[in-house]
Amino acid sequence: MSEREITFSEAIREALAEELRRDPRVFIIGEDVAEAGTPFKVLSGLVDEFGKERIIDSPISEPGFTGVGVGAAMTGMRPVVDIMFGDFLTLSMDQIVNQAAKVHYMSGGKLKAPIVFRTTMGATRRSAAQHSQSLQAWVSHVPGLKVVMPSTPYDAKGLLKTAIRDENPVVFIEDKLMYKMKGIVPAEEYLIPFGVADVKRKGDDITLVATSSMVQVALGAAEKLKEIGISAEVIDPRTTWPLDKQAMIDSAKKTSRVIVIDEGYEQYGVTAELASVIADGAFYYLDAPVKRMGAMNVPIPFSPVLEDLTVPTEETVFQMAKSLCQRS
Repeated sequence: MSEREITFSEAIREALAEELRRDPRVFIIGEDVAEAGTPFKVLSGLVDEFGKERIIDSPISEPGFTGVGVGAAMTGMRPVVDIMFGDFLTLSMDQIVNQAAKVHYMSGGKLKAPIVFRTTMGATRRSAAQHSQSLQAWVSHVPGLKVVMPSTPYDAKGLLKTAIRDENPVVFIEDKLMYKMKGIVPAEEYLIPFGVADVKRKGDDITLVATSSMVQVALGAAEKLKEIGISAEVIDPRTTWPLDKQAMIDSAKKTSRVIVIDEGYEQYGVTAELASVIADGAFYYLDAPVKRMGAMNVPIPFSPVLEDLTVPTEETVFQMAKSLCQRS
């Protein structure tokens, strides 16, 4: 495959453009998706190629345009609904949880909702409490939804194309701070299957299971750990549902120590589910309890110095790992 380096944002845009060209049933709807290309400019230029009938600027009504998308999916289209900030999932939860996730079951399999809800997550952008939350645990909790959390441009493109082709509703969560991050992405078409974790770094002494933004944090911590002789393996589940339980369990059996890291709130969070899976599947191989690191149980502060304290960092993961491996 021929490869080139592009940004996370460009990878998302490429995936959407390719699927819009491939399938006339695909369209995008949301606030500021056409001329503005979203506040993060991820969709810039798509309206020029595909027009306003397929790149649709909606009114400022998340329940309204999400409902339009769900109805369109039920009647044969393949919508991509753009929910500007992950915090605004709160406004669309009835359509996502009670309609999209349920229609296949409540119709005895006669109806389906092949729809992608694209949204964002992540703190440390100075956007305060209503634009900084990472709510992936909410949607991961609901049967009938698939949940995707890419951590690299390569994963973002391959997983988004898979999401658009899936017959089920998919919540696709992108970290806002990753849009300018660069990575190698093949020029040729490729898909990444759901439910297959990726080993981002091999190691022998401790496993760091990390999602989305926290994958880069874990990789940074792994570099620091290498300097003091600790070999860390970094596992990226890529999808919180379907979940590749075996990959995490196998790594835990190999290293005997695990930290699970997710930017969502720690209480009742994604880290709890992943830690439970690992503890259950690898119990007799563990030399220490599975540790969890997530966001503090506080609304995300606007103050930069306070905000930076609320989520795991390379340094805090490094210190936790060092302690687990009993290095002073």
